Amino acid sequence: MAITYIDQVEAEDYKGKVIIVRFDFNVPLAKDGSGKITDTTRIDRTLETINYLLEQEPKKLILMSHLGRPKGQVNKSFSLEPVAVYLSEVLERDVTLSETCLDSGIKTLLSLKDNDIILLENVRFHAEETDNDSNFAEALASYADYYVLDAFGTAHRKHASTYGIMNFFPRSHCLAGFLMKKEIEALTKIVEKPGKPFVSIVGGAKVSDKIKIIEKLMISSDKLLIGGAMAYPFLKALGREIGKSLCADEDVQLAKAILSKDSGKKIELPIDHLASKSFGGPKEVVQDAAIPADLMGLDIGEKTISNYQNIIKSAKTVLWNGPMGLFENSDYAVGTLSIARTLAELDAFTVIGGGDSVSAVVQSGLADKMSHVSTGGGASLEFLENGTLPAIKALRFGIN
Repeated sequence: MAITYIDQVEAEDYKGKVIIVRFDFNVPLAKDGSGKITDTTRIDRTLETINYLLEQEPKKLILMSHLGRPKGQVNKSFSLEPVAVYLSEVLERDVTLSETCLDSGIKTLLSLKDNDIILLENVRFHAEETDNDSNFAEALASYADYYVLDAFGTAHRKHASTYGIMNFFPRSHCLAGFLMKKEIEALTKIVEKPGKPFVSIVGGAKVSDKIKIIEKLMISSDKLLIGGAMAYPFLKALGREIGKSLCADEDVQLAKAILSKDSGKKIELPIDHLASKSFGGPKEVVQDAAIPADLMGLDIGEKTISNYQNIIKSAKTVLWNGPMGLFENSDYAVGTLSIARTLAELDAFTVIGGGDSVSAVVQSGLADKMSHVSTGGGASLEFLENGTLPAIKALRFGIN
């Protein structure tokens, strides 16, 4: 059964109705306590859906999201007030933030003038949200006539506002927004029929965190390039010295198991490194795959960059998840930024699969040169592993 997207509903059906939309406004805030949003990307990508729905002249548009991990308790440091302020600025209209998402005054707000925007306070101020509590989901649903899911980054969670709420709407009134549509279409292309050659690039910290996606990509990819701290367990599994590099014994065992299945020699590993005697300290060039005992690897080296670039340049499809090094430190961002620039110049379908690789691409100013930059970290990986997510299945088939 197909998902119904918001532009597949007649405008007249929306007019005068209340629409509640679940977004992922889990944006980073400044650590100085100012409440300033340091990266508005996740909000900016929802504006197409918000503006479209406002154009349909609903009675009210209700927005909801979580922010951070307040663990079911009210914590003003996780308030969505900065989001309400930013939305008011970019939409050039009032956005009313409710006191809580179960505020008794919400029903009063719904009776006031038409076409207003209400932002519900952080749904995770209530433990019932992550517990997928039926009564909590029903209370949220009671505000509206239509439910729209546009929070791909949380669509892998069976939470009240992303999953359970759909129990309380007719299936025809459970819709997906434009961001969900872009995510589903791009990642489905990777899962079902990527153009060949298909090159996957996987970085990050732990093999155990990405074991399932690595095993999946071993089957579908023509080449699998490994970088970042992810590479060191693989090198150690091959008997290479890795010095003081980040590496867990569990990851080495997983890497050995993966390498034993690599009969097609798809996996490519670093052949040189940028390293240091301390985490983020002064850099030293290591010209070999082996890292001296007193050093830790913190980025891929020039020869590895060149090798990876040559492989990527022949690709028709590229999936990238995870940085090539400690990219937050400019001394160790060379590998990550080099990969980003190579992808930006590529005539291919390029997908950045969430997490730190998205941050790196955004920081490099090259995000608009990629075919698709996913807003989901864990959600992207789970979709690539399984071809769907719990909330997407609920949109298609309802909740059994």
